Amino acid sequence: MDAVSGETTPSQERRFRLLVDAVTDYAIYMLDPTGIVASWNPGAQRFKGYAEHEIIGQHFSRFYTEEDLATNLPKRALETAAREGKFEAEGWRVRKDGTRFWAHVVIDPIRDPQGNLLGFAKITRDLTEKKRTEEALRESEERFRLLVQGVTDYSIFMLDPQGLVTNWNAGAQRIKGYTESEIVGRHFSQFYTEHDRANGLPARALETAAREGKFEAEGWRVRKDGTRFWANVIIDPIRNDLGELIGFAKITRDITERRKAQEALEEAQAALFQAQKMEAVGQLTGGVAHDFNNLLTIIVNNLDLLTRNAHDPRDIKLIESAQRAAERGAKLTQQLLAFSRRQPLQPNAHNPNTLIEGFEAVLRRACGELIRLQLSLAPRVRWISVDAPQFESALLNLVVNARDAMPDGGSLKIMTGNVMLGEKDAASISMPPGQYVSIAVQDTGTGMSPDVVSRVFEPFFTTKEIGKGTGLGLSQVYGFVTQSGGHIKVDSTPGQGTRVTMLLPAQDSGEDTPEENEDDAERPSRDSAGTVLIVEDEPAVREVASDIFDSLGYDVVTASDANDALGILEVNPSIDVLFSDVIMPNGMNGVELSRKAREMRPGLRILLASGYPMSALPSEGLGAGVSFISKPYRWTELAEKLRVLRTGG
Repeated sequence: MDAVSGETTPSQERRFRLLVDAVTDYAIYMLDPTGIVASWNPGAQRFKGYAEHEIIGQHFSRFYTEEDLATNLPKRALETAAREGKFEAEGWRVRKDGTRFWAHVVIDPIRDPQGNLLGFAKITRDLTEKKRTEEALRESEERFRLLVQGVTDYSIFMLDPQGLVTNWNAGAQRIKGYTESEIVGRHFSQFYTEHDRANGLPARALETAAREGKFEAEGWRVRKDGTRFWANVIIDPIRNDLGELIGFAKITRDITERRKAQEALEEAQAALFQAQKMEAVGQLTGGVAHDFNNLLTIIVNNLDLLTRNAHDPRDIKLIESAQRAAERGAKLTQQLLAFSRRQPLQPNAHNPNTLIEGFEAVLRRACGELIRLQLSLAPRVRWISVDAPQFESALLNLVVNARDAMPDGGSLKIMTGNVMLGEKDAASISMPPGQYVSIAVQDTGTGMSPDVVSRVFEPFFTTKEIGKGTGLGLSQVYGFVTQSGGHIKVDSTPGQGTRVTMLLPAQDSGEDTPEENEDDAERPSRDSAGTVLIVEDEPAVREVASDIFDSLGYDVVTASDANDALGILEVNPSIDVLFSDVIMPNGMNGVELSRKAREMRPGLRILLASGYPMSALPSEGLGAGVSFISKPYRWTELAEKLRVLRTGG
């Protein structure tokens, strides 16, 4: 270009022409104002396929697809460039051989100094490979998105570096209960329990993942509805090409059922190990007791022979001392034989309540003055086939152990009840399903740790001081129960007391045996309307209520306060109706009892009674599904209340 006139000189035009012709990665050519090609560089020839003589003088619209020609895109492109000073776009273009390529196009208008349009400069770049790469990436991302969204067994989602949820798959919605719109943008810590949040676990999980490249753990997580599930969790950090942390990928799987199955397997294995251990110890102790009895037989008989020939008082005294020691040894061997289930038993059908009531005086003396003994005996408990003296001995052993666990006094309760073991419950304790009788001894003593509970039935194991116990009392109970075809269970918590439950097979024919009292024997058989638990602290009122319910066809179980009632509900699943006074002693009224009972047994029918009007009852109200009857009530009113409870209307 001339420095004075501002016009392009021939030498400058040649240099510009050489520059344009040297470019092969871009198609650079000129159009006249109507779109006719006026020039053509090697780059245009390389990827459009036309030689210069084939295309100059032709309209540039031939490079466009039929779809673009139908919308008159070439004309609109020139109009846009002329009007706005530039046209830029990407789209498919057509080569000479008919194949297509993805092009980036720029069209600039060329004007003279007066502003008149002389034509257009057009630059085109072939971006087909780039387009294919982007399409492949997009398709890959789409496939990955569909894959992630299609997974329903795993919760898969992303977090930003601060722990906010940025996306959400179908598995996450199924497992955790939140829809994508409900959870995206919220912090992932809301899936953790309050305890874990208080301990800073969510933050530590992200820190560990960022620092070590991965965080993996199992623990309780919380769904939208507040329920918990046991989760396997993996958190991986996501970094860009520069190594900068841009977020986290989080995968969660609900393994609650697997955990339950594992726990059930572990419990079964522990029960099997315990049974095998007790069987082995039983065989050993039985053998020892047998051999020891043989030795005692020789010793006792020789002492008897010496007694006949002894005349010196000192000799007689020594022999008598040895005989007393031999008798003590004989008692020990009997206890060992009881544990090993080799003691001779003479089982007969008995009403367990009759056995307990007949032995009550001995049990009360064994408890001492500091222990409050309570009996909670189900009136229509089934009969059992047991050796009565051995049953009494086992019960006495349990009472003495409970007493020793309460050196400062406390409460000891003996409870009976009917229990039906289904297939699942029976299998869990290796017993055949069917009807059983539960005899439970519960104390408020020091309790035991799980390690001690696992060993309480072993011979010679004791937690008492030296000289205060042989460690054979509970072994005798274990042997008696198992030899009688039953099962014994210990539930204990340190500082909260212990409950020992003997489950003995119920006898179908027991009610026909002579031991049944005369009134019961003459009573005609009937279909039971169910079992009612009457909770009343006044004995006279409790007796009247029992008679009324009995006349209405119910099997009756009684308790003197709410705490007794809860204990009965826990061990006796046959209770259908809870009938309780509202105002009761010992810290829990009938309304509170009804709520706790409903938590334990959601389907339990509950009827409360009170001499106060409803307006004077505790302010918290009766709660849903609980009926009320005023004292004094008549049996007709009670029958109608029970009918409404049973039918729901």
